[in-house]
Amino acid sequence: MATLRTGYLGPEGSFSHEAVSNVENVTPVACESLVDLLSSVADSSLDQGLVPLENAIEGTVSATIDGLVFDHELVIVREIVIPIRLHLLARPGVAVEDLTSVRSYVHALAQCQGYLHQLDVEISQTTSTSQAAREVADSSEPWAAVASTLAGELFGLVALATDIEDHPDNATRFVVVGRERVAAPTGHDRTTIVCFQDADRPGSLYAILGRFAARDINLTKLESRPTKRGLGDYCFVIEFEGHVADDVVADCLADLQAHLARVKFLGSYPVTGIDATDRREAVAEARRSADEWITEIRSRIAP
Repeated sequence: MATLRTGYLGPEGSFSHEAVSNVENVTPVACESLVDLLSSVADSSLDQGLVPLENAIEGTVSATIDGLVFDHELVIVREIVIPIRLHLLARPGVAVEDLTSVRSYVHALAQCQGYLHQLDVEISQTTSTSQAAREVADSSEPWAAVASTLAGELFGLVALATDIEDHPDNATRFVVVGRERVAAPTGHDRTTIVCFQDADRPGSLYAILGRFAARDINLTKLESRPTKRGLGDYCFVIEFEGHVADDVVADCLADLQAHLARVKFLGSYPVTGIDATDRREAVAEARRSADEWITEIRSRIAP
């Protein structure tokens, strides 16, 4: 079976590199930025891409969600959640008191604000955590990077401080995106859509959410995003339980499309997590039991 060329935010040693290593049957390809990564998937230079979507501390990664909502016609086919442990890394011989600059990806820096504030040094943004580690390794300046253990090992850096993130339960949700094919239903799935409105009027959000409530569909995330067409003009990114293959979900989406200016489908894909497999097995068993129940009732229908 041919492997899929899968882009990730590089260089090697980034958390995206760690996440893509959990995906089977891929040839990882490092990309310089999320913009380049998504564009390469959209124009078929890459088969698929793995991108960070959401962090437990900083929330949604705007470059990813805006690229999916406004710039490209891509669909999410899988999600991967990994814990994020951030360390202060420098070249051997450099001490904390020597530092003049700390460098990292904007989201990593934001996840360590409490610790970095105590250092009172210049903070510089890079395109990824591993790019920061590379810059520190290549420079003769007393710099440090906020990055992973893997990045430190790859670029020959040592840890001046470990686990400097503000919250111990830090994690990032990554998603794999492709061009057209929708992932097969598993019985424990999530769907993501974007709802655009033709006008901002009282009750418009309620009208959207009411269609989910009427069908007993559980929302797992609701976020407004500016449409970039003017102040106060927003769309809604909605995640909810279920798959577009489910009749109730398909009916809800059709209803929304019929009554809104536009609904953009961003994918139906398996939910990940420590209980995901058990949940899918339980759903499958419940469906088998229900099928047997219906079959037994139908067998008693009079000729």
